[in-house]
Amino acid sequence: MEGLMRKSSKLVGLAGAVLALSLLAGCSSNEPDPAQRAVNAANRADQAAARADSAAQKSAAAAAQAQAAASRVEQAASDAKAAADRAEAIASKTMSEHHAAHRAARRHKKAAEAGAAAGEAAGAEAGAAAGGAAGAAAGGATAPAPAPAPAPATP
Repeated sequence: MEGLMRKSSKLVGLAGAVLALSLLAGCSSNEPDPAQRAVNAANRADQAAARADSAAQKSAAAAAQAQAAASRVEQAASDAKAAADRAEAIASKTMSEHHAAHRAARRHKKAAEAGAAAGEAAGAEAGAAAGGAAGAAAGGATAPAPAPAPAPATP
């Protein structure tokens, strides 16, 4: 009987080992084999590359838009500078014309006064030679100086 027990316990132990191996084999059969794992990894890598490519295209489009906006801003700044330069040139021209008109008026006035004084002196000399006050009156009757032209209006 002891022999039978030993044989049956060995048989039960062997059956348990086979059962355990079959359970382990059954559990591990749910996991993919190495080839399947490689295919899965390649698919995931392909998806990641597609996402990276899409992100690169979006960033390139955003960079192009930013560059276009910067170009528009630069053009607007250039236009503003040109307008400021034109306004400054007009202002300086207007101011110089205004000052030039005042200077010309002063010169004309001085010239007219000098001409009148010279005319009166010449008339007095002529009057003394010709007999008096008629020459002095004739010498003082010079034409008045023309009025200076008004400065042009700026828009």
